[in-house]
Amino acid sequence: MESSQADINREIEAAAQQPGGPQPKIDYAPYRSSILRHPKQPAHLIDPESVELWAPAFGHRDVAVDEADLTIQHAGTPIGERIVVTGRVLDGDGRPVANQLVEVWQANAAGRYRHQRDQHPAPHDPNFTGVGRCITGPDGSYRFQTIKPGPYPWRNHLNAWRPAHIHFSLFGLDFTQRVVTQMYFPGDPLFQYDPIYQSITDPKSRDLLIAQYDHDLTTPEWNTGYRWDIVLTGTHRTPLDIDEDQA
Repeated sequence: MESSQADINREIEAAAQQPGGPQPKIDYAPYRSSILRHPKQPAHLIDPESVELWAPAFGHRDVAVDEADLTIQHAGTPIGERIVVTGRVLDGDGRPVANQLVEVWQANAAGRYRHQRDQHPAPHDPNFTGVGRCITGPDGSYRFQTIKPGPYPWRNHLNAWRPAHIHFSLFGLDFTQRVVTQMYFPGDPLFQYDPIYQSITDPKSRDLLIAQYDHDLTTPEWNTGYRWDIVLTGTHRTPLDIDEDQA
């Protein structure tokens, strides 16, 4: 029998009583597919120099400035709340990480991805693809203009809904140094019901995934703004989608 939201809530509450760390549990029972998808063998070390012989190469010449604006990629204007998301990529000592490739992908304002596997009955937006990328500046800064994504249903359990979020991918000095995470929006009522968000059982670490509204980033009659820093190492490291990163 399919689990209900009440079943998932009880499992989330039980899991919260168990010891946990700042990173998501890769075999978190309320997140049903994590049991099937998480790695069951130790990580296999790869020689980064050999991988780089055939891995993609990225740099300023490969990433156009307008790729960071997800609202101008089509002939028309996308539907939804126009927002700016910006912040800095930092190491564990607070130093900026420059020349970092940052990629984002997200659902549209109706909560639907531009992907053939997303078949839930929300409208596509012909003027919004939902992908973008940029290179961090000397101060580690990144900046995207986009549309605030909507929540969407998923089939983890009966009546399961994901909070609105944007996926972030970052590459380090070589192609094997990729990390993936998600940014959420403040005050979302779906947080308590979402087993992916709740798979980080430490509340302070979960909070690191939530962007802060910043009125200084708004443009009159044009966009609102959110600020979110990404910390790659140390005690304030941003929680990562380890399952996706290793898949």
